[in-house]
Amino acid sequence: MVQRVAVIGAGVGGLVSVKCCLDEGLEPVCFESSEDIGGVWHYTDSTDDSRVSVYHSIITNTSKEMSCFSDFPYPEDFPSYLPHSLVLEYFRMYARHFNLLQHICFQTTVLSVRKRPDFTTSGQWDVVTETDGVCESHIFDAVMVCTGHYQEPYLPLASFPGIESRFKGQHLHSWEYRDAQAFRGKRVLVVGIGNTGGDLSVELSRVAAKVFLSTRSNTWVMSRLSDHGFPCDMVGTTRFNHFLDWLLPSALTRRIRFRKFNSWFNHTNYGLASSKSSKFKMIVNEELPFCLLSGTVVLKPNVKEFTEDSAVFEDGTTEENIDVVLFATGYNFSFPFLEESVHSVIDDNRSLYKCVFPPQLEKPTLAIIGLIQLTGSIMVGSEMQARWVAGVFAGWNKLPPPSRMMADVLKRKPPIKRNPSERENLKMSFISYMDEIAACAGVKPSVLRLLLTDPQLALAIFFGPCSPYQFRLVGRGKWSGARAAILTQWQRTLKPLRTRVVDDNSDSSSGWCWMCLLALPAALTAGFLFSKYPQPGWSPWAGPQL
Repeated sequence: MVQRVAVIGAGVGGLVSVKCCLDEGLEPVCFESSEDIGGVWHYTDSTDDSRVSVYHSIITNTSKEMSCFSDFPYPEDFPSYLPHSLVLEYFRMYARHFNLLQHICFQTTVLSVRKRPDFTTSGQWDVVTETDGVCESHIFDAVMVCTGHYQEPYLPLASFPGIESRFKGQHLHSWEYRDAQAFRGKRVLVVGIGNTGGDLSVELSRVAAKVFLSTRSNTWVMSRLSDHGFPCDMVGTTRFNHFLDWLLPSALTRRIRFRKFNSWFNHTNYGLASSKSSKFKMIVNEELPFCLLSGTVVLKPNVKEFTEDSAVFEDGTTEENIDVVLFATGYNFSFPFLEESVHSVIDDNRSLYKCVFPPQLEKPTLAIIGLIQLTGSIMVGSEMQARWVAGVFAGWNKLPPPSRMMADVLKRKPPIKRNPSERENLKMSFISYMDEIAACAGVKPSVLRLLLTDPQLALAIFFGPCSPYQFRLVGRGKWSGARAAILTQWQRTLKPLRTRVVDDNSDSSSGWCWMCLLALPAALTAGFLFSKYPQPGWSPWAGPQL
């Protein structure tokens, strides 16, 4: 039986893992190499310790209602999209509320995690840690690795001839970036158009002499704001939309999605993407289109090579007098503390059973938390993983035999290994993955059952945002406040905007009621089809979805 659990890292994954272990009556001990909680959300001005941190100006891409812990909503006066300081404050509130800090050993580095000699029968691990130069050995029944995937900067210099041998300017990775002041008056080339590359290009355009943004990918740009100014993920990430994605032909849903993107601005005119492209990525950035339109950011194709002070692009054009090249090319993950027999088989999250358990182990006492990329919040996905894993360790949730887990991994694993800049195409559907893990943990809500017992809640779940509270309605860890949290999530979204109240006599509540009544047959049909006819293509590996 598992009792003592080692939790490695006190970021998002570590905090939820400690909490979930406590909920199941286990004894977690969390080891954190830094002096504080928060992981990458613990901002620091320094890059001396090689710890990955967010940049100063970052704002979350997912709204507070869609990225909170499932039994602990953000304060209602917090804005929908948050700076790093408020995210970290929320983590502190969570840790204090559930008394997590007493289970965390700060400034303690995990040096090695190895199977004990009797692992095939005990499933135990030898864990060696270092604190202030003193090493200590521990024995744990299970281990939860919560170091995430923002660990080692991915800097593919070999793909850019001349950057090291000829280019005389400065080059650096985005993990070294904190603010724009050091780039004032310079001509900057940003390589990579993920969320980070887009954000930094916009910020640099305010102080740099010129900013060039180089990309080899087709990219669709989304706004955090949806119609009528509501958070985009609350409007788009619904079970109803998810049902339509499953029901309608993929070619039609793709056409609808691209038309929606182009209704904001024509991506082909801006050189960003074509609706004919089969491979693409999506980023969130409200300001990038205007920067392109105003010329403060200039979009360029992939770099072919560098000269002493210039960048030559694959279309034959050249930009001269480049002072700085900023690589926003993502991160690699690694687990150097794991023994080689375990570490060597984890190529990416697709090497893991449901992106969590290494299937080769004789005993399922090692879990990787947070090594996922979703179309929604990774925080929410990490918490669901931790709930499932804690249930497995406590004996409530069962796993299939290793042979079946291995077969499932091989079936889902992509045929080629991709670098970090290409992982956008491997994002998993948020709702599909959450439902899959929730079903394993026995906490997936049934819309069909709720329609019979609580129609108001059922309609809010099906047509409203697929917020984390949905997964606290049933099963172990059921939260008595989940129903109220779901029915009041729009009020909490609007609350921080009520700093100046304007009279509005229009009554939208009656319209909502009529819409819910008219939608009742559709919800019943969808619930029946989902339960009776699961589709082979209905999986979290179906590709990017809204």
